[in-house]
Amino acid sequence: MTSPSGSSTEEARAFLDANPDIAAVDIVLSDVNGIGRGKIIRRHELLGLYESGRHMPISILGLDITGEDVHETGLVWDSGDGDLRAWPIPGTLVRLHGTEPARAQVLMSLYHLDGAPMTSDPRHALVRQIAALAGKGLHPAGAFELEFFLLAGERDADGKVQPASAVLDGRRSAKTEVYSVDHLHGMEPLFSDIYAACELQGIPAETVISEYAPGQYELTLHYRKHVLRAADDLVMLKRIVRAQARRHGVTACFMAKPIEKYAGSGMHFHVSLLDPEGANVFSEAPGAAWAAPLLYGLGGLISTMAESMLVFAPHANSWRRFVSQSYAPVAPTWGVNNRSVALRVPAGDVGNRRIEHRPAGVDASPYLAAATILAGISMGLDEKLDPGPETTGNGYESGANAGAMPRDWRAAIDAAKASAFLRTALGPDLHRTFTAIKEAEYLRVARTVSELDYQLYLHEV
Repeated sequence: MTSPSGSSTEEARAFLDANPDIAAVDIVLSDVNGIGRGKIIRRHELLGLYESGRHMPISILGLDITGEDVHETGLVWDSGDGDLRAWPIPGTLVRLHGTEPARAQVLMSLYHLDGAPMTSDPRHALVRQIAALAGKGLHPAGAFELEFFLLAGERDADGKVQPASAVLDGRRSAKTEVYSVDHLHGMEPLFSDIYAACELQGIPAETVISEYAPGQYELTLHYRKHVLRAADDLVMLKRIVRAQARRHGVTACFMAKPIEKYAGSGMHFHVSLLDPEGANVFSEAPGAAWAAPLLYGLGGLISTMAESMLVFAPHANSWRRFVSQSYAPVAPTWGVNNRSVALRVPAGDVGNRRIEHRPAGVDASPYLAAATILAGISMGLDEKLDPGPETTGNGYESGANAGAMPRDWRAAIDAAKASAFLRTALGPDLHRTFTAIKEAEYLRVARTVSELDYQLYLHEV
């Protein structure tokens, strides 16, 4: 049958001809937690994958963070756990750097047997939101920033994770080292392999910096005129960083808050809207006031942020990131050239005007985050929503929109379940799947007796 994803056997044949040493291929489908689920196939199976797809159980999208079935999604026994068909995503068949024997990777998306999109697949939600904006003559462009920690394999004396030693010479630092170029040199062999892997995969990785915590780094990606490819970039980059770190004997950590005393890791999303001629509708004329579409987009994001926070902070650990003066926003605010707000309008060239969306942690799905952000912008444009006054100075102390955000994971789950906006943004099937999985994970965490419980209560109550 014809591939509903738009993939072609010509792409597979050309890849095999150009890469005669490839022995196997990772086929990777992203679930709502951003976990790559799939298989490793042999070289001779690749053409068949492109000709007729690959059967995968419907329950593959109904798994929690541990890989356990969540029956409340309706994707397990309610459907008989039948097979659907996964198809390759065009342009994502790439070599993997440093594998022996040589391997490749291709991203996948899930469809029903008749070729209809499987609506609990997060990537399809983003496709729908891009199509909705296209119906208005608008095309989103953007890029993600990737923050992460490089951690040692062994814990410290208190059982806590600790920053990895430099892979170059074993030097260890427990200092923040923010923006230190010399500190980056200690990880130069690892970052060189990351950049080499990115080049193989066509990922436009750019600047790396030492971030605002010991062992924390940030990689930026070049702006894409197609947001769907920008999300694919982020998925592929995370896999690159994790694999190359492992090869160098360290752990790449994408938890939102792995070290309690320091800032957590975000996944900032820069987004703008282009008209059919490619002009940025967020850009104002030189010397003029802010463009109306920019303000309306900010208004939509502010009005929907509280009910969307489960998408941006989907795990128990995610909520430890939101601390005052920690570079993580604590209220739905906006400002210009201000990193204490949730929605930052960067300073710079008017023609490149964009919104930097800062609430999402690096543990969020880029497909779900981008779909929700685009839906919020679209609603703001439709309803011409006023974002309210700009926040200036210290956004953590301004009091603007104080108390408007959920206070914790449980409140975020309840808000998401009740949200008509989020049900529309994700689609009813994915909304049910996502919130059911999050509720199951919450109950798993809530019933767990932790070491902290013993420290606080074992001999005291």
